[in-house]
Amino acid sequence: MTATKTDSIPKAIDLARAIQFEGLSQRLAVNRKDGSPMIYVPAGEFEMGDGQGNDCPKHKVHLSAYWIGVYCVTNAQYLRFVEATKHRAPDKADYGNPVWKGRSFPPEKADHPVVCVSWDDATAYAKWAGGALPTEAQWEKAARGPGGLIYPWGNDWDASRCRNDKNKGNETTCPVSGYPGGVSGYGTYNQGGNVWEWCADWYGGGYYGKSPARDPRGPEGGSRRVDRGGSWWYDDPVYFRGANRNWREPGYRYGRQGFRLVRPASPPPPS
Repeated sequence: MTATKTDSIPKAIDLARAIQFEGLSQRLAVNRKDGSPMIYVPAGEFEMGDGQGNDCPKHKVHLSAYWIGVYCVTNAQYLRFVEATKHRAPDKADYGNPVWKGRSFPPEKADHPVVCVSWDDATAYAKWAGGALPTEAQWEKAARGPGGLIYPWGNDWDASRCRNDKNKGNETTCPVSGYPGGVSGYGTYNQGGNVWEWCADWYGGGYYGKSPARDPRGPEGGSRRVDRGGSWWYDDPVYFRGANRNWREPGYRYGRQGFRLVRPASPPPPS
């Protein structure tokens, strides 16, 4: 069964209002092109990295203000893009099982994150939607929140707060609005768990030692792109840390990988 264009992110505007009611002071808007609710991340400095593995050394980074998607892009949203642009459907995978068959997917998956998208696929969607993929620094700042937490929800690992392999019987993704107990301090969902997320940057193992202090965008070139966040297939807490760095070849279509959008803070996303 093919999902229709009327399918959208579940209760997007209501959820944005709920986030405000819960006391978060950040502004919210809805991106007109694809309906993504986006939350404002103010300009300022944060500490990037936590000194483990390849996310060292810790270093101060100042980012300009930006908007980031509250959720990952869904199958329903991606269908609108495919129908509007004739872009390839995500019905094949280099690893993992694709959700789509041709240009259709099970209706119950409409509000799940789209997977089996390469970096180029994700970038094409972002351009169509009037946005971009987040830089590695933008992604990490949003995931760790104003307090620079280890995980989006706090400093202690809690498998009940995210989609991961310890949640028995979950052999797949969850809706993008799932696990509200794992929301970051800025109001983003599932930046720990559910699916890995593409970032804009090329990956560089030693990049943190020479990264610019303002609005870093990664190395000028490379063979692999950054992805972040862990997924439902994993259970080692290290993968779910906001500072954890991972990478894949940009053409790789993985059954546990999606993406979310960012937009610059000026002008605000049209709503």
